[in-house]
Amino acid sequence: QEQLVDSGGGLVQAGGSLTLSCAASARTLSSYNMGWFRQAPGKEREFVAAMDWVTTTTLYADSVKGRFTISRGTSKNTVSLRMDNLKPEDTAVYYCNAGTNMRTMDPGRAWGQGTQVTVSS
Repeated sequence: QEQLVDSGGGLVQAGGSLTLSCAASARTLSSYNMGWFRQAPGKEREFVAAMDWVTTTTLYADSVKGRFTISRGTSKNTVSLRMDNLKPEDTAVYYCNAGTNMRTMDPGRAWGQGTQVTVSS
């Protein structure tokens, strides 16, 4: 698996939206399930969403279901995470991941560097 590059984080008010992007090689995208994880200060890393690039089958954590959407990005060889109706509890560093297990929600070994999302109340 090749190195991933994630981006798109920023500061937004509660109720606002952000879209994160993860760039990967075409080989990685077609060979592994792609996912997003997040980690807030003092908390454990948690699963957010995942997608099979080939079938576009998706999986979401209950905490973000109906608000977040993982999909193929508008740019070539990217995966997007559209985040709508953001809440302060969504504040965390978000990491793109290749090889996410969509049965156990455990991550694969390839990660992006992380992008900070801060939601103000």
